[in-house]
Amino acid sequence: MSKSRLNRLFAADGKCFDVAIDHGFFNELSFLSGIEDIRKAIETVVAAAPDAVQLPPGTAPILQNIMGQKPALVLRTDVANVYGSALPRTLMSELVAEALDQAVRLDAACVVVNLLLLPDQPELHRDCVRNVNQLKSQADKSGMPLMVEPLVMQANEKAGGYMVDGDINKIRPLVRQAVELGADIIKADPTDDVSEYHKVIEVASGIPVLVRGGGRASDEEILQRTKNLMDQGAMGIVYGRNVIQHPNPAGMTRALMGIVHQDWTPERAAEELSR
Repeated sequence: MSKSRLNRLFAADGKCFDVAIDHGFFNELSFLSGIEDIRKAIETVVAAAPDAVQLPPGTAPILQNIMGQKPALVLRTDVANVYGSALPRTLMSELVAEALDQAVRLDAACVVVNLLLLPDQPELHRDCVRNVNQLKSQADKSGMPLMVEPLVMQANEKAGGYMVDGDINKIRPLVRQAVELGADIIKADPTDDVSEYHKVIEVASGIPVLVRGGGRASDEEILQRTKNLMDQGAMGIVYGRNVIQHPNPAGMTRALMGIVHQDWTPERAAEELSR
């Protein structure tokens, strides 16, 4: 793993805010909200100066073609079909071709891959383990940091679509599996009880944990939750829809950067958001 690439991803305080704008990769109409004009969405977020922007290979060049200083690129390397209101007959999670070659050509600071765990879908989990193993081998050869996203989902028929399962007893072993498979960074879901999140940090065994934002939440909820997660030991966040679907994505980016890097209170962050 290249330390210089990690230094582009994490700020001097060792923390990171990665804005995920990779939702169009997953063939789900609802995910396009806020990113219909992907170039405008990327440029708006870049102007607010987060630490990183997460994109698939097809739209990563938009970020990398921006002149001057800009956020680091986190390259999404796998595509899955598990996000609709009804699951398809056959589930899949596939790596893009020559993932690490593409990451190097695009000057990525990191690659990210899913480790999905859905009820009664062991074949999908097996595919994800295979993807992580394959990507880890390639990443080590290229000196590319590997971010693994252990994602526990509720049963589709129960939740009516792509919904996180915040059960800490399911999240912890999957996070540990990601660590044991060789993750350099963990991107994990919040737990139902955020006050227990230090237990997720513990099983990550020194690997930095960035917390996923998940579906849209109120400003008050997302700011308070972020502060609580950072206080529990998270090293940052990876938020997408709570930024790009917000009426003021640049303001939300600045507000969250304040919580992550300057230990702002939710009230102080809300002031920034209202400007």
